[in-house]
Amino acid sequence: MLDAWVAVDGSAVLGHLVLARPGEALAIAVGLPSQRLVSVARFFVSAGTRRRGVAARLLDKAIEVAAADGLRPVLEVEAGAIAAINLYERAGWRYVGSSVADWITADGRVAQMRSYVAPSGDQT
Repeated sequence: MLDAWVAVDGSAVLGHLVLARPGEALAIAVGLPSQRLVSVARFFVSAGTRRRGVAARLLDKAIEVAAADGLRPVLEVEAGAIAAINLYERAGWRYVGSSVADWITADGRVAQMRSYVAPSGDQT
């Protein structure tokens, strides 16, 4: 773990995001050296908090901190997580490819992972 944030309202946890070093497979999928990347490793927003901008603010903070360190955020998301995919794509994250995971989803499918790279001003 490199960095983490927890969004709270009083004593209620609204969301959480962790940045970590990416695996080499994700770096290859993105096409950038792993030393220049940071991975969104854990990210959730509570169901009652969704559609209130908490997820977007957490993602923006991750991008801001990563950029200050000269790093580019990347992430993987299971293809069935349509709401998450829509969030990333609305926020300007760029889809860079898919891969087959080594685990099974709750509905019995082999997980299909989608890889994304965060939007960037002038980084490549």
